[in-house]
Amino acid sequence: MITIIGSTWKELLRKRVMLLTLLMTVIFLFAFWFVAKTIGASLHDGTYNPSDMQYIIAVYERSTMILSVGFFFGSFVIAFLSIFSSFSVIAGEAEQGVLQALMTRPLSRLSWYMGRWIGFVSWGIGYAALLFISILLVSWAHAGIPGDIVSLMRSSALFIFVVPLLVSLSMLGSCHFSSTGNGVLMTMLYGAGWLGGMIEKVAGSIQIEQNIAIKPLLTIAGIMSIVMPADSLQNRMQAELFAVNELQGLVNLKSLFSIFGVGQVPSNAFLMYSAGYMLIMLLLGLWSFRRKDL
Repeated sequence: MITIIGSTWKELLRKRVMLLTLLMTVIFLFAFWFVAKTIGASLHDGTYNPSDMQYIIAVYERSTMILSVGFFFGSFVIAFLSIFSSFSVIAGEAEQGVLQALMTRPLSRLSWYMGRWIGFVSWGIGYAALLFISILLVSWAHAGIPGDIVSLMRSSALFIFVVPLLVSLSMLGSCHFSSTGNGVLMTMLYGAGWLGGMIEKVAGSIQIEQNIAIKPLLTIAGIMSIVMPADSLQNRMQAELFAVNELQGLVNLKSLFSIFGVGQVPSNAFLMYSAGYMLIMLLLGLWSFRRKDL
């Protein structure tokens, strides 16, 4: 299995998936630096007195605005890296005849599948952790970082958890669909989950959740989040990072976050559902690969 994990990393380097991702990340962080500098400029121009309570609130507001923008786009980077690194892992190699050659050796299908899964997931987790720290550092340089070490650890775990969830679903799809079909399917599923989260954010920001005409739309948005929990996990991640529950009465969070922010915060039950969802997708992928005709 270790050999399969190593070959997965080498494949990502050979296909230049990670190289292109890192290049685009550098461009993103470069642009994000100037956005964060603009948002946090008023904290350093003498507008606020550092000993005043208004300054503390302003620091929180600026840092949450910066991080909301950063993680809004950072979540897309993590999602597409997870999807496009693994969407053709089975269908593509089966079409090229690679799997037929490998499976004739004393290598079980379980070991091969788990080796590939661990390879993609470990690579994605490493990148997600690097991106998470980079976004925090940019915010710290221009405004600060809300929360304590506990909230940072919780939010980082939620940010990273999207990687194994998407890789599990992508590898399952690769057992049943062609490379192109699976790539399209995964992109549409992620887009549907993102759209569901966006509907909830817009509804919350303009306070129309009690409108009877909107309730069916919110129901559809909830179904989208259940089918694809990735965006909801990002909402919970930001809620943990910004301590939303503790600061509800102190700042106007809806106007502060707008469409870049939290939306409806998923419950602990939803986190358990997401963990079970990921595990089921992984087990279904193993079962499908064992039965697949290579």
